Amino acid sequence: MIDLYTWPTPNGHKVHIMLEETGLEYTIHPIDIWAGAQFDPAFLKISPNNKMPAIVDQDGPDGAPISIFESGAILLYLGEKTGQYLPKDVRGRYEVIQWLMFQMGGVGPMLGQAHHFRQYAPGKIEYAIDRYTNEASRLYRVIDRRLADHEYLAGQYSIADMATFPWLRSYERQGQNLDDYPNLKRWFLAISDRPAVQRGVQVLADRTRKGPMDDKARDAMFGAMQYQKR
Repeated sequence: MIDLYTWPTPNGHKVHIMLEETGLEYTIHPIDIWAGAQFDPAFLKISPNNKMPAIVDQDGPDGAPISIFESGAILLYLGEKTGQYLPKDVRGRYEVIQWLMFQMGGVGPMLGQAHHFRQYAPGKIEYAIDRYTNEASRLYRVIDRRLADHEYLAGQYSIADMATFPWLRSYERQGQNLDDYPNLKRWFLAISDRPAVQRGVQVLADRTRKGPMDDKARDAMFGAMQYQKR
């Protein structure tokens, strides 16, 4: 059994999708990042960087529980545990890993900044909006070029696709139009049609924030609560 500590965000959805695709049993422990639950001492023992998702696999590799934080590390672990969506041969494995790292080091951080300055920043900083919207466009073009001659990012459907897809679901908030990226759009629609993906993005969907961010949520995400010494 996997204990899953999560919230309905792109990083959470990555792991939700992988768990649904593999059929592993899991128990959900909501971590309300808008309310500051990520700073709870019990959660920090599992995820010391106060970020979700995190997991505890009660049936770890040596039969004892193992805890893992960072969504990319979780995907790699689950791929190794199940033998699914992560090739065993060296070439295939690193084809997947390099595109997973592309998401972890580029797509997630840069699109996250686009979200922040386009949606959440208290003032409109045109330099930042332009910087991260343009970087989002560049990353979309990289993906579109790759998918011109590959069905999925690493050839076959893998954890690299599961990691990238959730971040592109908010393309309009990133200043993007999928019609500008026909290969990416084909890939996006194909993944959207997968039943496990549809189930994964519905995990905790009723907790998705609607409406403007209040002061408590802003403090937890971007303010003093985030930077307190612990």
